[in-house]
Amino acid sequence: MNLRGVGVSPGIGHGPSYVLTVSVPEPPEGATYTGEAEQEKERAMTALTRVAGELEARGNQAGGEAEEILKAQALMAEDPGLVVKVRTLIDRGLAAPRAVFEAFTKYRDVLAGSGGYLGERAADLGDIRDRVIALLYGQAIPALPSRPAEPYVLVARDLAPADTALLSREHVVAFVTEEGGPTSHTAIMARAMGVPAVVACPGATGIPPGVQVMVDGTSGDVRVEPAESDVADAVGAATARQAVLASWTGPGATADGHPVPLLANVGSPADLDAAVAAGAEGVGLYRTEFLFLDRAEPPSAEEQRQAYDAALEAFPGGKVVVRTLDAGADKPLAFLPAPTEPNPALGERGLRTFRKFPEVMDAQLGALAEVAGAGLQVMAPMVATAEEAAWFARECREKGLADVGVMIEVPAAALRARDLLARVNFVSIGTNDLSQYAFGADRQLGAVSTLHDPWQPALLDLVAMAAQAAARVGKPCGVCGEAAADPALACVLAGLGVTSLSMAPSALAAVRAGLAAHTLEQCRTAAGAARAQPSAADARAAARVHLPGLGRLGL
Repeated sequence: MNLRGVGVSPGIGHGPSYVLTVSVPEPPEGATYTGEAEQEKERAMTALTRVAGELEARGNQAGGEAEEILKAQALMAEDPGLVVKVRTLIDRGLAAPRAVFEAFTKYRDVLAGSGGYLGERAADLGDIRDRVIALLYGQAIPALPSRPAEPYVLVARDLAPADTALLSREHVVAFVTEEGGPTSHTAIMARAMGVPAVVACPGATGIPPGVQVMVDGTSGDVRVEPAESDVADAVGAATARQAVLASWTGPGATADGHPVPLLANVGSPADLDAAVAAGAEGVGLYRTEFLFLDRAEPPSAEEQRQAYDAALEAFPGGKVVVRTLDAGADKPLAFLPAPTEPNPALGERGLRTFRKFPEVMDAQLGALAEVAGAGLQVMAPMVATAEEAAWFARECREKGLADVGVMIEVPAAALRARDLLARVNFVSIGTNDLSQYAFGADRQLGAVSTLHDPWQPALLDLVAMAAQAAARVGKPCGVCGEAAADPALACVLAGLGVTSLSMAPSALAAVRAGLAAHTLEQCRTAAGAARAQPSAADARAAARVHLPGLGRLGL
């Protein structure tokens, strides 16, 4: 039995399958309660609070990317609007489990229909809902084995962050899910752990529990009950490939010496050690949401300074690009009132939220200014116009922050990159968001995952427009989306004129080797060939024809 999905975290993983099935029954429609409404509301509130506490505790224990994701979920569990809805439904006579089901399901369905950032959160709300209902029924949510007899391949319809937060490579050798996409939480967590993963794999949950499975996180192949010789061959090839990749050291550059600095995406100070160990030359994306997501009031100036200092101390000779608070939509903050919007993914989020609350902005920029060193760069998320870029640059420079940039995550910014660059010192392309806005396709929805293939020629066109605009004025244009983690695509991005690449630390070795095996001219030729194609698959194949070193490296 062979299955095929989308490979999102490279490598070979093999072991017995552990099929995670979560089945929380839907509370009966119209279910009522006996007793007082206030007691039933208290029961619901206690369950919501407990689930929020458990999610936050798991986040604190996990750290890194998982901490940011789980703390956002914890806030969602106690969202004021949802709490009011649950209480109102109980006042109307519905039992607590049914009230929770209806409130969360309605909101989840709205988010699923919105797409974009909000679409990502639909699965999260479903997970929170099921955990609360299970708690109210006294039912245990199926859990992963804490001390398995041997490492296993985790198979599921989808994986909630709470399921994967505390996993380690010691226990899990690969992930396979039926849903999700290249930028789903499962993909992000797998890459952060350095574990092979395949998502959007139809039929995965039909794999019998306990059978041997081999997962190729590069090709997307999932083989059930493979021959021992096939496993040995695949593992041997992967081991040899890793040894070759590890031999390539030093700064990122093409074979003819064209520099392409290789940086790390960092979700919190806990991720810095892995970035240093992997040979990152700095931080290309320092997400600061981890400071804000789990609290009822903003972090103190001292706490912010310590977090920023940690990154600068980890890379004293490199650059550290700090993204200012990216709040709103999927990242609600308890201390910032959220507006009621039909589609918050297209509303007040990112820089727009930052701009609306100047006291929060002033505090963050002030803390950054106090630790500013030669390598510190500050950039704003979700910038769409030259006016927004100019406003952010002015605010930063008034605080003494000289090296200011903006992220290009919406097509408008890519199309008019020259206007943005006239106001700032650099731009950084977030390919994950740029892809979902360009194609109108939810990052989390497996059904449209092919539209999130970073090889889509239209996406390459947008990257090329931004990079060329930056080159014309002699300013840097980096990429900090997941596209940078693909060694072949990294060469194409360098050929398009991108000046630095930032990725999960686990991807750095392969990208460094891939770049070093080709000249800049080869990269440019590969980029041109890719852009000339009509589809992502054709673009990938056309580029690889001009990148022969990848085959020799086993990439």
